[in-house]
Amino acid sequence: MEAAYQRNRVVITGIGTVTSYGDGVEDFWDSLLAGKSGIGTVQSFDITDYPSKVGAEALHFNASDYMDPKEARRNDRYTQLAVAGSKLALKNAALDPATLDPDRFGVLIGSGIGGMLTIQTQSRRLYEGGPRKVSPFMIPSLIANIASGVVAIEVGARGPNYGIVSACASGTHSIGEAFHMLRDGDADVMLAGGSEAAITELGYAGFCSMKAMSTSYNDAPQTASRPFDSGRDGFIMGEGAGVLVVETLEHAQARGATIYCELAGYGATCDAYHITSPDPDGKALGAAIGHVIKEAGITAEDVSYINAHGTSTPYNDKFETLAIKKALGEHAYKIMASSTKGMTGHLLGAAGGIESAVCALAIRDGKVPPTINYRDPDPDCDLDYVPNVMREATVNVAICNNLGFGGHNATLLFKKFQ
Repeated sequence: MEAAYQRNRVVITGIGTVTSYGDGVEDFWDSLLAGKSGIGTVQSFDITDYPSKVGAEALHFNASDYMDPKEARRNDRYTQLAVAGSKLALKNAALDPATLDPDRFGVLIGSGIGGMLTIQTQSRRLYEGGPRKVSPFMIPSLIANIASGVVAIEVGARGPNYGIVSACASGTHSIGEAFHMLRDGDADVMLAGGSEAAITELGYAGFCSMKAMSTSYNDAPQTASRPFDSGRDGFIMGEGAGVLVVETLEHAQARGATIYCELAGYGATCDAYHITSPDPDGKALGAAIGHVIKEAGITAEDVSYINAHGTSTPYNDKFETLAIKKALGEHAYKIMASSTKGMTGHLLGAAGGIESAVCALAIRDGKVPPTINYRDPDPDCDLDYVPNVMREATVNVAICNNLGFGGHNATLLFKKFQ
C-alpha cells in the first residue's frame, strides 16, 4: 500500500524590496515603522495637466546596479525592478543560486500591467516616425510575463516559471501559487512576488480618466493616501518590486537558513460583480479569508494582524472592512488591521509582494506599522487600523489581502514558525 501523500511545510527566508524609500528591506521596514511617507509630487514627467499630481516614485533606482547596462536598456522598467527585487531577496536569504538545483528553482513574479512605459514610448515612435521606428524589443519588453523569464535567465532558475496578471492581486496570487508548488513538491525554492512601473503619462491619464486617483491633496502629497479615513478620495500610485524567497522547510533547514515565518494559507476568489468596483457584500473576499484560516488549521481567534488592501478609495476601504468582519465575526474588533499604502502608495501588481513582506517582518519583530493620515474616522470603517503610530504587539498570525480589477481577491496567511 502506498504511503499517504505528505505535503511540505513552506517558509519565507528572504525579502527583496525596491520602493520609493530605496533598495533593500531594512530601510523599507524602518521607514514604515517610523510612519514615514514615501509619497511626493511626481517628478518623472510633466504632471501639470493631470488631475492627480502625486505618486510614490523610486527616483533613486539605477537598473545597472543589478543588470548589465545593455540588458537593462532592452527591458522595461518593471522588469528591471523585478530583477533588482529578486537579487536583493536572494542576498537577504544568504542564498547563492549557483548552489541550487536549477530544475527545482522557480520564479513567479506577477505584474498588473507589465511594460507600460514601453507601450507609451513605442506607440509614440510609431505615430511620429512610422512602423520602422518601433524597436524589435518592444514585444518582449511589454509582455507581463517577461519579468519572470528575465529573472530566471539572470539567476539560472529552470523550474516553474510564468507571469500572473490579476491587476492589483498579481503579486499575492504569485506568492500563493508558489506556495502550492512548494507544498506539493514541484520545487524546492521559488522567487515570488510582484513588480510594477506604471507611473507614466499613459498610466496616469488612464487612471485619472477613471477618477480612481486622489485629486484633493495635490498641495500636501504626504497626506494624500489616507486609508479608512473619511476624507479619502482615491489611491496614490507607487512603483517598485517586492520579491520573497519561498522554500520548503526541509530545504531551508538543510542549508541553515534564517526563517522569517511560515506561509500556511492561500485563498483566491472572484466577486463576479463588476469590472472595477468591489462587491458591496464582501462575500468573496470574506470567503478567501475564511479559506486561508481553514487551510492553516487555525481559528479566526488566532489571527493577530491583517495587512489590508486599504487603497484609500471610498469603496474598497468600506467593503474590505465589511469582508473582514464577515470572515472573523466579533474577533474582527480585536485584531490590528493597518494599510501601509498610506506610506508606500499603491504599487498595483507589486502591492502583494511588499505587503507580504510587511506581514513577515511584523511576525519577526512583533511590531505593526501604522495607517498614517488617519484623522477623521469613517463610521463604516470601524476596526482598529493602528492609527498613525507603530504598535508593539505579539503577531503570531498575519493575513495579507489584495484585490484587483476584475473582481480578483487574493489572501495569504503567514504564521510564526515553530
